[in-house]
Amino acid sequence: MRGLPQLLKKITRLRILVVGDVMLDHYIWGDATRISPEAPVPVIDIARDSWTAGGAANVALNLASLGAHCSVIGYFGSDDSGTRLSTILHSKRIHTVTTPGSAPTIVKTRVVVQHQQLCRLDREAPPTAYEISASKLEPLVAPEIARCDAVILSDYAKGILTDPVVERVTRLAKAAGKLVALDPKPKRRLSFHGLDLITPNKRESLQLAGIEPPPHAPFPAAEVCQRLHELYATRHLVITLGEEGMLLSSGGRIRKIIPTAAREVFDVSGAGDTALASLVLALAAGSTLETAAHFANAAAGVVVGKLGTATVTPAEMIAYVNHR
Repeated sequence: MRGLPQLLKKITRLRILVVGDVMLDHYIWGDATRISPEAPVPVIDIARDSWTAGGAANVALNLASLGAHCSVIGYFGSDDSGTRLSTILHSKRIHTVTTPGSAPTIVKTRVVVQHQQLCRLDREAPPTAYEISASKLEPLVAPEIARCDAVILSDYAKGILTDPVVERVTRLAKAAGKLVALDPKPKRRLSFHGLDLITPNKRESLQLAGIEPPPHAPFPAAEVCQRLHELYATRHLVITLGEEGMLLSSGGRIRKIIPTAAREVFDVSGAGDTALASLVLALAAGSTLETAAHFANAAAGVVVGKLGTATVTPAEMIAYVNHR
């Protein structure tokens, strides 16, 4: 990828604001060598626990890991998990702004045995417990928008992002001339229009477009791109296709499909967050959509080669690109 060192240098001068559903990712690492006498389930001998940022907080972690300055607005509970999550972000010099509430911090616990995820345990309240009115959010978000270069709306359908919140943040960001990107979750469909970038995966793009192809039918890429543009008038659409790479679209038309950059895949957890963060950083730094997609594709290629929710550094990007 030409111009990578220059792009990475530009990224260090950027500040990105993330608004969305922050969560704490908890990993229990262990081994299983016997079946429980109480039930037909494995007995896990726990070796260690680890914690990292998840959801919108992982997007922020990816931004900071690539050298950008970052602020994140989300719900951090007044509990041990909220404190732990804030500490993780602050250790990477990420500025945090918490929205009001009394719900628990969202925690995703994954049990990993011999490098395989055995199960996931979720601790969270209903989405209404994390909602905030647009009028209460505005004084929190307006100062951050004023000093950022781009805004990322990271939706995990947990409650922070509602139609009024998305509309208010988009309006404030557009008035300030800032790039706005959204990673949508169709299961809690948001109303949005005229954003600079959305990054659904293949399944999410079909749901957003309201298209249900027959089983085993090819992905109707052209129809999906046209329909999403008609519905949402997004400047750029990037559909992540997993092992098939990324589909780039502008103005409702397919521009290019970029093959995956991954050499080996251990864990796809958080790869979408990495792709989103990388795309926005490159676009905010002045790159074309195609250059931004190649940059994001390489970043995701590094991350899926790691186990657990992970990030990528500039040094890893350079090494990865140089050895392709």
